Amino acid sequence: MTLRSLFRPAPSTFRVEMPPTREPPIPPLEMRELVGLTDPAMFDNPTGEAVYPYLPAHAYEAVFDFGCGCGRVARQLIQQRPRPGRYLGIDVHRGMIAWCRENLAPLAPGFEFLHHDVHSLGLNPGDGKPDRATFPGPDDSFTLVQAVSIFTHLTESQAVFYLREAARILRPGGVLHSTWFLFDKREFPMMQDFQNALYINHIDPTNAVIFDRDWLRREAAAAGLKIYQVMPPSFRGFHWYLLMGPSRPDLQEVPIPDDESPIGREPPPLLRPGAEGIGLGDGN
Repeated sequence: MTLRSLFRPAPSTFRVEMPPTREPPIPPLEMRELVGLTDPAMFDNPTGEAVYPYLPAHAYEAVFDFGCGCGRVARQLIQQRPRPGRYLGIDVHRGMIAWCRENLAPLAPGFEFLHHDVHSLGLNPGDGKPDRATFPGPDDSFTLVQAVSIFTHLTESQAVFYLREAARILRPGGVLHSTWFLFDKREFPMMQDFQNALYINHIDPTNAVIFDRDWLRREAAAAGLKIYQVMPPSFRGFHWYLLMGPSRPDLQEVPIPDDESPIGREPPPLLRPGAEGIGLGDGN
């Protein structure tokens, strides 16, 4: 597929050309298992090329990584030439954030990692924790909001909230780079008008969440975003890559086509007991 940017790159004062003082370490296996990608090559960017070549160059100026995990994309961005001058990664798992702070942040000035202390049954349990929280950033402060395999683990009300948060912190001309599980609600006649998501796990609904595509378009528009580029999943029902940007007259919205991908299977990772303590000395 040929991907064409709808943005003109802007001059940047954020670019950093200096390589890290040493090669960033690969996260430990127990953390890679938590995020479902164990192959070290999935965390590497040895060529230093753009991590997502279909994004406009200016998108890498200031990156907000929603659900940064153990630093897969952060590590690749540190290796990227030029790398972002500003990067903020947040995640619900305290141990993975601690690992990133210790092992990645010192290698790249401008890279920061914060614990997003909201409730997650398997990764950040605890009575009294909220199920959502505002992003730690002012309005119009980031050129890219990265959210891969995140909205696929949010309830409907959480997804609405975080779409608005993404729109709030994006600069004009910025990009929300996100993945979604999608279905057509018209094929489920028993669903109420206010029901727009399917859940596969009655104990932890965030195990995997599938959203109605028309609902998503409406909610994106309500948040001030347009879906301007769509990449179908590698196999049917899996991650749709959607690029959204703050609405403006010259940004052309595109339809989401029917899913004609081949049949495949990719169940989410099963969390072992004590997964929330990995990296903190109490999860081994």
